[in-house]
Parts: sequence; structure tokens; C-alpha cells
Amino acid sequence: MRPRSLVPILYILFLMLPIYWLVAMSFKTTNEILGGFSLFPQEWTLDNYRTIFTDPTWYWGYFNSIFYVSLNTVISLLAALPAAYAFSRYSFMGDKHLFFWLLTNRMAPVAVFALPFFQLYSAVGLFDTHLAVALAHCLFNIPLAVWILEGFMSGIPRELDESAFVDGYSFPRFFTTIFVPTIKAGIGVTAFFLFMFSWVELLLAKTLTAVHAKPIAAVMTRTASSAGYELGLLAAAGVLTIIPGAIVIYFVRNYIAKGFALGRV
Repeated sequence: MRPRSLVPILYILFLMLPIYWLVAMSFKTTNEILGGFSLFPQEWTLDNYRTIFTDPTWYWGYFNSIFYVSLNTVISLLAALPAAYAFSRYSFMGDKHLFFWLLTNRMAPVAVFALPFFQLYSAVGLFDTHLAVALAHCLFNIPLAVWILEGFMSGIPRELDESAFVDGYSFPRFFTTIFVPTIKAGIGVTAFFLFMFSWVELLLAKTLTAVHAKPIAAVMTRTASSAGYELGLLAAAGVLTIIPGAIVIYFVRNYIAKGFALGRV
């Protein structure tokens, strides 16, 4: 084997080691994990996965996470698409300052907004709902979506808009049937980043939920503190939390490469 090809192989193995270790732990009992070091499970068990798929607290945690993450992705895209189009096609007073202000929301720590969101949603009756978490994540995801989509839209010639309007297209018809399909790569990239941020964010999701909309990450932290660190169960839950992100990456992998090429990712 050539040394040049050996380096990337070793690098990939190094990156995959934590994932392998997590998968191996998910098939072990907690006693075996704490008992010593082993590359493979000495006694394979499916009890950890069986608990997750039979305990309502666990599988509803997954459903809650997927539901509010998907809801946030849709809301953020619907809000960001027209906003990004305006930034890419029109010049108006304060447009650069407004664009920068949107990005400052994305730069702010999540913890800054936890208490205001908690008080606001408690007052209006949105606390412990999927919509509460989805809307809270919009504060960070919409600026990111506008920033990415504006880069893709700026690469589309303005002649496309003008020719469509000359042909008699109304703006809604042009935007939905011509312009949006043209930037589907950008939408794919944006949806990936929106999904991933909302999926891994824990503080707001835990603060704004209690019982009915509690995400899987909150269930995992609660189990770790109250059940004496059931490591095998937590490892199995960790493996299952990787799967949605892996599926999203698989479908948008080509779009992500294009996003890097355009310099917006």
C-alpha cells in the first residue's frame, strides 16, 4: 500500500473510532462497560435497543425531536427564501446593515435567549409544545438560511427574472415554478444546516419543554442523572440519534459540495 493512500485511511479510521466505540457500547451491558476495556462486546445484548423501542418516554422523545426539527426547517425555509431574494435582487436603505444584523442573531449564545423565550411562551400558552421549540430555533436558523440562500441567488443572472416577467409570469408563479427549482442545490444545503443545528441544540429544547414535547436529548440527560448512568442505554440512544443526520447528509451530500464551491458554506 502506498504511503500516500495510507494517510487518508488512517485519518478516516481515526474519525470513525468514536462512532465504532459508541456502537460497540450500545450492545454491552452497563456492568461490562464499567468492568474493563474490550474492543468487542463479550456478551451481546439487544436490551438497550429493546428498552428504547418499548418505553414510550424514549420513542416519543425521538418523535418529538424529529417533529419540531422538521417543522423548524420548513418554517425557516419559507421565511428565508423571499428575504434572501430581496437581499440578492434589490438595493434599499440599510440593506447591508440589516443583513449584518441578521447574522449577529446567529452569533449570539443560545443561553442568552433561554429565559426570555421561557417567559414569553409561558405567558402565551406555547410552553411544552413542538411549535415553541421550532419558533425559538428560527431566531438562529433564519439568519443562517438567508445568508446561505442569498449567495446562491446572487449567482443566478437577473436576466432570468426579466425574461420571465416579459413572458407574463406573475412574481409568485415565477418564484415558485422557475426560480426556486433553479436554486434547489442551495435549498438542499440550507435545509441540511437548519436540520443539523435544530437537531443537536439542547438548551432551548430542554428549557421550553417539560413532558409532552420533550426531545430525545433531554430524555438522555434525565436518564443519566436519575438512573445511575445506564451507559449501554445511553450509547444505544446515541447511535439512534446519529441516524437522522446521516440520512440527511446522504441525500444532500452533492449539494453540500456545491455550497462549499460557492463560498457560502
